[in-house]
Amino acid sequence: MTDLLTVDEALEAVLQAVRPLPGTWEPLAQALRCVLAEDVLADIDLPPFDKALVDGYAVRSQDLTGEERWLRLGERISAGQTPTRGLAVGEAAVVMTGAPVPPGSDAVVMHERTRSGDGGVWVEEAGVRAGQNILARGREMRAGEVVLSRGTILKPAHLGVLASVGRTSVRVVRPRVAIVPTGDELVEPERKPGPGQIRNSNAIMLQTMAIEETAAADVLPIAPDEPDPLRQVLARGLESDVLIITGGVSAGQRDLVPAALELLGVRRIFHKVRLKPGKPLWFGTGPPRVAIGQPGPLVFGLPGNPVSGLVGFLLFIKPALAALSGRPRAQGVAEARLMRVFRHRGDRPTYHPARLLTGGDPHAAAPIETLEWAGSADLRTVAAADGFAVFPAGDRDYDPGEIVGFLPTR
Repeated sequence: MTDLLTVDEALEAVLQAVRPLPGTWEPLAQALRCVLAEDVLADIDLPPFDKALVDGYAVRSQDLTGEERWLRLGERISAGQTPTRGLAVGEAAVVMTGAPVPPGSDAVVMHERTRSGDGGVWVEEAGVRAGQNILARGREMRAGEVVLSRGTILKPAHLGVLASVGRTSVRVVRPRVAIVPTGDELVEPERKPGPGQIRNSNAIMLQTMAIEETAAADVLPIAPDEPDPLRQVLARGLESDVLIITGGVSAGQRDLVPAALELLGVRRIFHKVRLKPGKPLWFGTGPPRVAIGQPGPLVFGLPGNPVSGLVGFLLFIKPALAALSGRPRAQGVAEARLMRVFRHRGDRPTYHPARLLTGGDPHAAAPIETLEWAGSADLRTVAAADGFAVFPAGDRDYDPGEIVGFLPTR
């Protein structure tokens, strides 16, 4: 491949390097939006008994076919209790919502549609039918039935289903991501920068973006611009499924990351992509992780400017995480309609911060306006944006109403 790939060529190269991950066990509360890596079977019938759906009276519908609809009262059954006997002819049992109905009953009449007194109950409702206000045993699921299939993307309701079959953990695919910020100029956010220093804003941004993609993401210590310490931190990162490095991948004398990765056995697939911001992006694959029987990690070297890193994550790392998890890839660039003049100057496709506007035809391209932007270090403007307007390479003035690409940040 050439040194300078298009975005599409670079993404294809990334996805060709992906090998879907096996599952790991996660507690239910941490499995939201993960991909299920097993078929889950019901361990019991659910409900495990014929259950009353309302407060009222369990009855035999055949006792209420004529004009005489008075029934004597039997036992009282609350939720959590079980009936002690079957329902006799001409008898009604008091039942609460969620309680089992007694054997012999086939309907429940709501309390509001009855009158009680003299040791019995008068059913005011005519036409009581069998099955009324009862959820039959096994109506939701039968023991041994597959209730969730492998490949399901877990939503809150799915987690409730898992709990209902006795699961407190589940086997899912969750990529492990390590983030390594590099550069002698970086200090942690809690420190006030000294001369020539800047705070490390990239790490928390990339960590949370990875977590949004259901990855388990850890930030490693800032790696200095010294070959041996840098290599030690990167070696730790290569234990993960994905290693994201920020900074150190351009062409300066202190950009040491590519050489360090080569010494660690990482195979370079490409370096530099035809886009702005984010041209110096580096991608390769690490050596196989023999100890755990897994292929080598995906390694992304992002430029140090925060917006470059954000664009690189959206274009390449986000699709890679989806592929590792077995999730369908979310739509990338969509169509949008410019609502203000924009002058593009440059020989590379440009991703420019833009905001979605309300109104317009919901079936047409979304209206957007570009934001005033100071370049790839201007994260504040990007924080106010909904995504990036995409302008092809070449000098051109765009008029309001023209259709362009739009890469959403979420």
